[in-house]
Amino acid sequence: MSPGPDVTTAGAGAALAERAQRVVPGGVNSGQRSIPGLPGLVVAGTGGARFRTADGAEFTDYHAAFGPPLLGHNDPDVARAAAEAGAALGHMGVGVTEGEIQLAEELCALVPSLEKVLLTSTGSEATFHALRVARAATGRRLVVKFQGCYHGWHDSVSLNVISAPDRVGGHDPISAGILPEVLDATLVLPFNDSAAVRRCFAEHGGDIAAVIVEPVPHNVGALLPHQEFLTTLREETARAGSVLVFDEVITGVRHGLGGWQQISGVTPDLTTLGKAIANGAPAGAIGGRADLMELFSTRPGAPAFFAGTYNGHPSVVAAALATLRKVREEPVHDHVFRLGERVRTGLRTVYARLGLPVAVTGYGSVFVTYFMPGYDGGAAGAERPTPRTYTDLLANDAGLFVGYRRRLLEHGIFELPLNLKRSHLSYAHTDADVDRLLEATEAAVTAALADGGARDLEHASTMGGATPAAAGRQEEAGR
Repeated sequence: MSPGPDVTTAGAGAALAERAQRVVPGGVNSGQRSIPGLPGLVVAGTGGARFRTADGAEFTDYHAAFGPPLLGHNDPDVARAAAEAGAALGHMGVGVTEGEIQLAEELCALVPSLEKVLLTSTGSEATFHALRVARAATGRRLVVKFQGCYHGWHDSVSLNVISAPDRVGGHDPISAGILPEVLDATLVLPFNDSAAVRRCFAEHGGDIAAVIVEPVPHNVGALLPHQEFLTTLREETARAGSVLVFDEVITGVRHGLGGWQQISGVTPDLTTLGKAIANGAPAGAIGGRADLMELFSTRPGAPAFFAGTYNGHPSVVAAALATLRKVREEPVHDHVFRLGERVRTGLRTVYARLGLPVAVTGYGSVFVTYFMPGYDGGAAGAERPTPRTYTDLLANDAGLFVGYRRRLLEHGIFELPLNLKRSHLSYAHTDADVDRLLEATEAAVTAALADGGARDLEHASTMGGATPAAAGRQEEAGR
């Protein structure tokens, strides 16, 4: 189908959205699903690389639900496996199923750090349990996280994701209701700063239970790590007896079956997984060193309580097994990596033609463009050095970032119109989709520039204005 009516027009979507507002706070069931300036966005169907709204509009989807559908929406093999499992096996909530055993075996075989693994329903649960068991193992209080990294909705890590410039360097909680003493037990450091890590351990090493890090902070687009930074984390935590946690909820499977730890050769003590491991089914996992995993109360008498009614749900497990099988057996990564490189190279050409100072970055199937006026003093149209820290991203023109993505909707293309949000390719995207994306991006950016960036300055401010301040202050809350 070709793009249908504008999602901002009144119609079936608007009527459904009005109903939602009456019974659902904000009309949506997770933070950042309600997009300012896009009322009535009600999704009615998904398939492959596209989705359809209740108003009949169709979009090529590069948002991809914050990243889970690596194979594309409603992948037929995954859907079939989940349906067959559901028809044969209901969820008991006691004992274990053969599928759970197979999935744990598969994950342990694929991910270098995993000796034993437990299943969760979300990534937030997995990161929560990682920090809990680290404190149980060490008897220590402090946790270290990094500016720009998001690890879920729980209080210990719900801070310092997309922060205003004046909030960088201090505690910047993303929610009210967090106890100050909980925040005080979390130390926030700049990402990719090895010297800051060494100073922190010199001062607090004996009190640090865990260091948790997104090896690639994709919640602010794509900050690629210095290899020396990850090596420093491994060395300092090992020396201090602290637990190193890689949050691979985004990077796991999407960037490689073994995650970023396989790419980097740096093996953490614990790993959290989610999103792409089940192509969008609600699956998460925590795994790592056997001695740490044996501290969970799934082993009778162990001290770290672990539970979840829907952990290991048969249909979800079947979806994960089918996803991993397809990624193993078909050229999924070859396809999405090739398209990703085409997109990033093509975008650089587009922006050079427009004379815009940008930094186009990403990895594999993930891409993002930062609009960096004056960044590093280069000439307009020159590709800037890849941003490596959150401070680098404060130069991003949020108005233009949001504005061109809202213009993309007119071309039947959906990239989430919130500041610093990454975009994704799937196995279902094609070269023709990439051609259309590049053509539409040039048109959308040109129109946004003529429009002065975001069409609605109030909405641009809501999303961060000229800085990333308020944009996406909390990532997908249901991860």
